[in-house]
Amino acid sequence: MIKDLTASYASIIKNLGENLERDGLHDTPVRAAKAMQYLTRGYSQTLESVVNGAIFESQMDEMVIVKDIELYSLCEHHLLPFFGKCHVGYLPKGRVIGLSKIGRIVDMYARRLQIQEGLTQQIADAVGEITQGDGVAVIIEAEHLCMKMRGVEKQNSKMTTSTMRGRFKDDHRTRSEFLKLIHQN
Repeated sequence: MIKDLTASYASIIKNLGENLERDGLHDTPVRAAKAMQYLTRGYSQTLESVVNGAIFESQMDEMVIVKDIELYSLCEHHLLPFFGKCHVGYLPKGRVIGLSKIGRIVDMYARRLQIQEGLTQQIADAVGEITQGDGVAVIIEAEHLCMKMRGVEKQNSKMTTSTMRGRFKDDHRTRSEFLKLIHQN
């Protein structure tokens, strides 16, 4: 895979009119290939391997929130980065997930070519599947370089997406509590 990616990056650089033998570009195709492999490492992960059995019995039945989880992804339309923060909440029903696993789930899906809308839903689906709780809420706030560096070039723009499942969707009090708590310092 790295060999094919390296050849592809060499072709792109050459087609831009650059000289691959130039000192600064000599090893760029292999570095770019390794970087892309790292940035898309989510394809080589599964939900089961990321969670790694970290589900624990618990009497907790109140809202659990992990907020301000930083994320970095690549837009599937232009292969440009988008980055920001993700807030995840769930309502346990007899079991909880290890805290770090929520951040790992966010990373696994973010490290794939994505649109933010799909990423939000994938995270909610995964947390819901693993916890089997009474609801899941996910909000992502991100900046997109495809919007800032090209096209419309709006430097101060941010995109917010949300997915509400179970009681977060059906009960406005639960949803309001989640929204209030993620915006507290």
